Amino acid sequence: MTNTDQGSRLTPRPALERPEIVQTGLARQSLAIVRRNLTHIKRMPEMLLDVTIQPVMFVLLFAFVFGSSIEVDTEGGYKAWLLAGIMAQTIAFASFIVAVGLTADLEKGIVDRMRSLPINPAAVLVGRSISSLMHSSIGLVIMSVTGLFIGWRIHTNVAEAALGYVLLLGWGFAMIWIGIWVGSAMRSVEAVNGVMFATMFPITFLANTFGPTDNMPSWLRTVAEWNPISSLTQAVRELWGNDTPLPADAALPLQHPVAFTIGWIVLITVVVAPLAIRTFNRRTAD
Repeated sequence: MTNTDQGSRLTPRPALERPEIVQTGLARQSLAIVRRNLTHIKRMPEMLLDVTIQPVMFVLLFAFVFGSSIEVDTEGGYKAWLLAGIMAQTIAFASFIVAVGLTADLEKGIVDRMRSLPINPAAVLVGRSISSLMHSSIGLVIMSVTGLFIGWRIHTNVAEAALGYVLLLGWGFAMIWIGIWVGSAMRSVEAVNGVMFATMFPITFLANTFGPTDNMPSWLRTVAEWNPISSLTQAVRELWGNDTPLPADAALPLQHPVAFTIGWIVLITVVVAPLAIRTFNRRTAD
């Protein structure tokens, strides 16, 4: 052993400094989690398939396969009438995205790791909600561009057109709370897939999303017209000028779709958000 080696052993090493903890607020912490989730999407772009390829596939399939057999009394025809329904269905599936992402984070212990940091516990849910809403917004842009190619147009003014998109995003925000609730309650991603497919698909199809409700059996028509998805779809069609004349006996939600859609968004958020937060806190308190 050389003298140099002996000297290095005897020389005391400087103590490691603790990293400085910078106090941040809920907004900054939530944005950090949003950036983390978006970076995740950037590294795995296949996560965007559900808001890019899938909606385009639905638009083209329904427009060109079923469109020839479904007649609607509107200027742009079935293709223009259809687009609001496809968008309503896609934004409803925002709950699916949140539930799967949250359950995956819970399974992998990522949520526990985040909660061990000096951050507000609510930042985990706020960050997840914002990133999921941004994720769904990409789908709305993709479908709007696809719609322009197949003949869809907005025939009203800018304010009404913007209100249509605001209602869609508001609906997505309400659906996110359902996703947080389901994602916090389920123990695996497979269970989330089963629950969400079994509920969201019937809800989005049992409405006026892809076809008029006039020819449905009376009991089924009542269910479809009181389905909140029908209110949203009808509201967006009216705001974009692609609606058709309603039958005289149409249910109240279809006659006043904007008011009912806002009411549904508020009601779902007020009822489901506390349940989702309570379930999430119980799950992460284990």
